[in-house]
Amino acid sequence: MVAVMERRDIVVEPEVAGAARSVSEGLGGPHPGIGGTLTIEGRTVDLPPALADVLGAVVRAVAEGRTVTVGALPAELTTTVAAERLGISRPTLMKLVAEGALPAHKVGSHTRVKTVDLVAFQRARLARQRAALAELIELSDELGEE
Repeated sequence: MVAVMERRDIVVEPEVAGAARSVSEGLGGPHPGIGGTLTIEGRTVDLPPALADVLGAVVRAVAEGRTVTVGALPAELTTTVAAERLGISRPTLMKLVAEGALPAHKVGSHTRVKTVDLVAFQRARLARQRAALAELIELSDELGEE
């Protein structure tokens, strides 16, 4: 299995950002975990909560005039692609797998990482980094006050 990443960068033109602002205002704020319906050209479909979250995030980004990158990953990644996504070397990724820090499984003789596990690992790593930074700032403030 080869991990093929599809990616499309969408540069937002000012008139599109204005239209997205109107849509974003109509949506209100972010409503994580809440689905709804979507009507386009007279056709209405139900939106599951996860899809509503994705569409809402895209519309808010476009409304702010930011460039939006839409990408798709397969359900399972090679260790090379997983390492690239984490910004680490493949041997370092394999060490994380061996330590049990990142779940993986074998497909024949090849190691694969589920995309959902990789995303969970990334989020946990980011949370740890943010906590460490907050602790460092707090320590710096305490030392600076003395």
